[in-house]
Amino acid sequence: MKSDPSHQITVLLNKWDEDGTAEEFMNVVYGELRRMARGYIRRQPDGNSFQTTDLIHETYIKLVRNEDRNWQNRAHFFGVAASAMRHILVDHARARHAEKRGGGLDRVSLSETMATVAIQSRQVLDLDDALKRLAELDQRKGEVVELKYFGGLTNEEAAEVLLVSVETVKRDWRFARGWLLRELDPENK
Repeated sequence: MKSDPSHQITVLLNKWDEDGTAEEFMNVVYGELRRMARGYIRRQPDGNSFQTTDLIHETYIKLVRNEDRNWQNRAHFFGVAASAMRHILVDHARARHAEKRGGGLDRVSLSETMATVAIQSRQVLDLDDALKRLAELDQRKGEVVELKYFGGLTNEEAAEVLLVSVETVKRDWRFARGWLLRELDPENK
């Protein structure tokens, strides 16, 4: 009988600094990270050049290099991973947006496709800005969006990460969705 993956992940997190643990840990969590990364990539605007595997690897490197690895359990680790993925994609969108605006190079006329990519990168940046404003208003609601929308966590998993009830996550999610829709509506700008 296989051991409970949640328990296995927690055990590996607790002995992280032992030799070989990071590799064993990656083997255990890779499938879930792949599912999360696919969800992130699927939600990116058309023209995104990031591949699922690239996002997984960059996320893993970012997490391993983080000196503050006090992940308490599976849900907490995946919450941190979701946040890392979001920041990697936002940084990538910022870089692409800067390139499309000149990036220090001589200006040339943009093709219709390149203009579309620039607009889509702007949408990612607008969403990131709106999420930052939401987190300033209510940090937990911002975390709920990050965990559910970007991380692909269920209400139950998000509740576990945030140490709140499932009903609280549902209420925060409803509020945050409506608030973000209003913030991102071009008519409100």
